[in-house]
Amino acid sequence: MTDSEADKKTVNSLYENIADLRRFSYEAMATVFEVFIVHEDAGYAQQAAYAAFDVLDRLEAELSRYVENSDISIVNNLAVGEKYTAGIDTFNCLKQCQQLYHDTNGCFDVTIGALFDCWLDKDKRLLTPTEQQLVWAKEHTGADLYLLDGELMTVELKMSPLKIDLGGFGKGYAVDEMAKGLGDWGITKALIHSGRSSVFGMGWPDGEKGWPVIISNPLDRGQILERLYLRDYAISGSGLEKGSHIIDPRSGRPVKGKAASWSAATTAAVADGLSTAFMIMSDEEMKQYCRDNRGNLAMVMKEGGGSVVKFGDWPGDGCVVGG
Repeated sequence: MTDSEADKKTVNSLYENIADLRRFSYEAMATVFEVFIVHEDAGYAQQAAYAAFDVLDRLEAELSRYVENSDISIVNNLAVGEKYTAGIDTFNCLKQCQQLYHDTNGCFDVTIGALFDCWLDKDKRLLTPTEQQLVWAKEHTGADLYLLDGELMTVELKMSPLKIDLGGFGKGYAVDEMAKGLGDWGITKALIHSGRSSVFGMGWPDGEKGWPVIISNPLDRGQILERLYLRDYAISGSGLEKGSHIIDPRSGRPVKGKAASWSAATTAAVADGLSTAFMIMSDEEMKQYCRDNRGNLAMVMKEGGGSVVKFGDWPGDGCVVGG
């Protein structure tokens, strides 16, 4: 059985007893987004879902560095001191990413592209950069290297070029914006996910404790690590695919020790960013972060599929996360 077939089987078993459940999918941002809507009118649910997918298309056009004239592509190529008036979503993303950068002591950094280019070839194989290359890459890395003006909605670079990539944040942000779009249509009960990375449960179905979600071992999909119920809350996961590597933006060097990480937060965007940061943060740093930010949860699997460690006030297997 392929992973996609296994995922479909799991989803069907989780939601098969939810009445009036409508399911829609759409490919964007190099993954498949899905929207589950509880509504008695299938046609109306479809219109609402398609409107949410329109939001997704708009965000990809603004936020992807792979789109030539996107806001992010333009920002990445600004000259030092040049100001660019960004769209509201681009500005909001960059602002939230800068906040997460500071909150995680630099572990979450959307400007890490220069370091990735330094260490990894186009096939994600590890390279051996020179010390000079590393110095240059580190000089061009850091979310404090872009300046934001909240009144003028402008972005300015202190170092150029930058290689901002919102891949560790943009999908979660898109999930949040899609949820807002569904709310505009009067939808109150929906689940949205961006591939396997971020899931947001909006409201919850009648007769359920919340939206049922399982966290599986990425090295053995048959092993369930947690069963949870989401109520207006998000869960996101990050992990190492075969042959991939995680670069610590603080040291500028590859890190080892973890196979996967998960986070829970009030928004999918923050959960998305934190799951990336938790792949890099030490146990003590995660413990302190969750202590300082009540409601945020962290869980990591050690390298090789070893022990699983949790931080924060996890409610227990089969319990409600969120409202």
